[in-house]
Amino acid sequence: MRVIVDQGKCVGSGQCVLSTAQVFDQRDEDGIVTLLDDNPPPELHQAVRQAAAVCPALAITVLDEP
Repeated sequence: MRVIVDQGKCVGSGQCVLSTAQVFDQRDEDGIVTLLDDNPPPELHQAVRQAAAVCPALAITVLDEP
C-alpha cells in the first residue's frame, strides 16, 4: 500500500488523525494533514482506507501496490 495526501485539498478536519494517528498528523499552525508513513504496515491498511473514506476533502489517495 502507498498513501498520498494532497495538502492543497485538506481542510484540516482531523478525521484521518483520529482514524490512524500512526500514519497521519496535522500541522500545528493550520491543521493541514502531514503524512508520517506513506507505506504503512499491513495491520494499518484497513484503518488507512477508512481514513481516506471519511476525509471530507478527499485529500487522501490509497494505492494498492503489489
